[in-house]
Amino acid sequence: MWPNLLTLSRIFAIPFIVACFYVQGFWAHLIATVLFIIACITDFFDGYFARQWKQVSAFGRFLDPVADKLLVSTILLMLSGYGIINGVHLIAAAVILAREIIVSGLRGFLSEMQMKVPVTRYAKWKTAMQMSAISSLLCSAMFPDAIIIRQFGIILLWLATVMTIFTGARYLKAGIVRMV
Repeated sequence: MWPNLLTLSRIFAIPFIVACFYVQGFWAHLIATVLFIIACITDFFDGYFARQWKQVSAFGRFLDPVADKLLVSTILLMLSGYGIINGVHLIAAAVILAREIIVSGLRGFLSEMQMKVPVTRYAKWKTAMQMSAISSLLCSAMFPDAIIIRQFGIILLWLATVMTIFTGARYLKAGIVRMV
C-alpha cells in the first residue's frame, strides 16, 4: 500500500510542478525543482519499500513506469515550452519522448500476447539520468545567469538521450524476438 502511495505521489506532484512554470521568480523555480527532486526520490523508495515489505504488486509494476514517464515527459515538455530546452537540444527531448511512447506501446502490445519485457538495470539508470538532467535544467531556471548549470543540464540531457536510444533499442530487439 505505502509503496503504491509513493508512486501515486509522483503523479500527483506533476500539476503542482507545472503550475510553478506559470509563476515568475526564484521561489516558483525553487518549489518546482524541490517538488521534482522529491518526486524523483520516491521513484527509488517505492520499489525499495515494496521489495523490503514484500508488497510488490501487479498494480505497482504497472504504475511505477507510468509515473516515471508522466513525470519526465511532462516536465520535458514544460522545459521545452518555456525555452529552457531549445534549439538543437529539442531533438534530445523529442527522442526521449518518442522512446517512452514506443516502449509503452510495445509493452502494451506484448502484454496482449502474454509476453513480458522486463525492466533492465540500464533502463533504471536511463531514468535516473533523465531525472538528473531535468533537475539540473530546473535549477538553471533559478539561476539564469549561471550558464554552467544549464550547460551541465544539457550535457546530462544528451547523455540521457544516448542511454534512452540504447535501452529503447534493447527493448525493440527483445520485443521483435518475442513477436517472431
